[in-house]
Amino acid sequence: MSSAPSRSSLDPLSHALDAAVGQIVDAIVAVGASNPVVLIDGRSGAGKTSLAQRLVGRWPSRGRVQLVALDSLYPGWDGLTAGVEYARANVLMPHARGIVGVWQRWDWDAEAPAEAHAVDPSLPLIVEGSGLLTPSTARLGDVRVWLEAPAASRRRRGIGRDGDTYLPHWDRWAAQEDEHLSRDEPARHATLVLGVP
Repeated sequence: MSSAPSRSSLDPLSHALDAAVGQIVDAIVAVGASNPVVLIDGRSGAGKTSLAQRLVGRWPSRGRVQLVALDSLYPGWDGLTAGVEYARANVLMPHARGIVGVWQRWDWDAEAPAEAHAVDPSLPLIVEGSGLLTPSTARLGDVRVWLEAPAASRRRRGIGRDGDTYLPHWDRWAAQEDEHLSRDEPARHATLVLGVP
């Protein structure tokens, strides 16, 4: 076995995400449900998608975990609030009621709804995306995460991920996030407030 440090231990973001996953896993175990719901909110580029994907890989129980990213639901660049409401009505509420939820992916190129996906209420569920923690969604999540990161890091990651596609819309999207923070105070609805560099 090598005594050299792992690549993730040399990457501050990776290390912080691993630590965050550990805290979320502990919270999931404490809930004690077979089908808990985890909600992950944070501004664009904070690391929500990476955190959610790592959480799927380290889920504390066997079986399938469902992951829904709001990037697949927002109806375009002005659709933050509409996407969150769509997730509440079509994903979170059905799951809470024990019925199958159905959502349609938003095709960003065609600017129209695309194929449909089902959400099984008997299985655990992770939903991640900007704008997600609101007074109406918070009561539907067992573990609610607000992920914080410095503005410069977020912008670098967001633009680095999506490049020229996102750059013209960064300020437009950030204004919707500003409104969400002011209106919904998402950190107040979180059971965990976690930070990454």
